[in-house]
Amino acid sequence: MGGIIVFGAGGRAGRAVTAEARARGHHVTGVVRDPAKHPGIEADGVHVLRGDVMDQRGIALAARGHIAAVHAVSPLTGPEQGFASLDPEFFVKAADALLHGLAEAQVSRLVVIGLFANLKNGDGGLVMDDPAAFPPEIRPFARAHHAGLERLQATETPVDWLMVTPPALLESAAPRTGRYRVGGESVAGPGPLRLSYADLAVALLDEIDTPRHHRTRISVFA
Repeated sequence: MGGIIVFGAGGRAGRAVTAEARARGHHVTGVVRDPAKHPGIEADGVHVLRGDVMDQRGIALAARGHIAAVHAVSPLTGPEQGFASLDPEFFVKAADALLHGLAEAQVSRLVVIGLFANLKNGDGGLVMDDPAAFPPEIRPFARAHHAGLERLQATETPVDWLMVTPPALLESAAPRTGRYRVGGESVAGPGPLRLSYADLAVALLDEIDTPRHHRTRISVFA
């Protein structure tokens, strides 16, 4: 099968995507900022490259010959790290570099992992703007992520992109079931929504192997 390049292959989502892609017979190139910190990826038969998701030229060189790309990069490891070092333009710069770099490499499909806080709530606003549902101290990260979505939406590009947004509660220890439900750009009803990282990876790979949604955002949940 064709090759997939995974940006952010060292994180929990990136590792799950890499494992699912390998299980389906895809060749995988994993791009990480520091390969020395992620020796386990290479052991799975993945070609690991040092790279930066904001480096358009590097993306073009690394992605050539692949059929699709996955953007699973986060500039932070988690809220506990704080947001003092957050570049508010990170996701915009990444969107620009990916769309132009992948177009140069003639890679036609890009699947981006979205953020639950940027879905619409029942009032038509965004989850991140509801202080009862989303901690204000994390809002700078959500705003930066939403700016990346807006850049994807505003850019004329030959790259067929899709943002796949999981629930806020992603379970790393939960098993792969191969089942998930697809929603739109709004939160899918009341109550906590869950999904395993493994099933998020299933959803992403399904959209690579058999694309059903194009230049839009969807949500996925168990």
